[in-house]
Amino acid sequence: MTTSKIALVTGGSRGIGKDIALSLAKKGTDVLLTYHTQQADAAATVAEIEALGRKAVALQLNAAAVSSFDAFYAQVTTALQSTFGVAHFDFLINNAGTSLLAPIAENTEAQFDEMLNIHLKGVYFLTQKALPILNNGGRIINISSGVTRYSYPGCSAYGIMKGAVDVFTRYLALELGARGIAANVVAPGAIFGGGALQDTPEMRAYVTQITALGRVGLPDDVGGVVAFLCSEEAKWINGQRIELTGGMNL
Repeated sequence: MTTSKIALVTGGSRGIGKDIALSLAKKGTDVLLTYHTQQADAAATVAEIEALGRKAVALQLNAAAVSSFDAFYAQVTTALQSTFGVAHFDFLINNAGTSLLAPIAENTEAQFDEMLNIHLKGVYFLTQKALPILNNGGRIINISSGVTRYSYPGCSAYGIMKGAVDVFTRYLALELGARGIAANVVAPGAIFGGGALQDTPEMRAYVTQITALGRVGLPDDVGGVVAFLCSEEAKWINGQRIELTGGMNL
């Protein structure tokens, strides 16, 4: 009997993270997902995954609080043993995050540090601390953003951190290659329905206008691509950035 693969998806309770978790489950992967404050949403996502015939567990995590990561991974280890009967997992999806819209002239140090902690420092050390229990031959998928290619007013702090994640991913691919672990970036554009983007008729009209495929992005435009990158068919993709914007600002 083949053992199911297991994915750890941060921020998996709603929006893009939820669609990633469900897309992986549909491909036969069991899921450990994290939530920050939305426990009810996380429980609902777990139920949806279980309804697909897969196992799932939700754990609380503040992805910006590096000092909590050792305790978090102790919980992960316990969950792996108690729910899945294993000691390691296969896929790390660094998705948790929040957005910030603030011009450079008005950005505060506290806002900058928030972006730094959750989108770069948190991703770096959450990944580092995962390495001892990540299976050889596994995958790391970091969620970045279209704004690392094109610039949008007010996105400087967010875009800087996501750009650093793009670079970090290439280093992961290089240094973990000897273990057969591939690392890639998925960079969504404006995704509506995820809870982070200002969702107004005016914003939807603007995004539609600048997108070659003529519509806004949705969470289910992302999850399937992440699931593909975790599949055997994608085994030779490594160190790459795949943009999912429908052709914004081409």
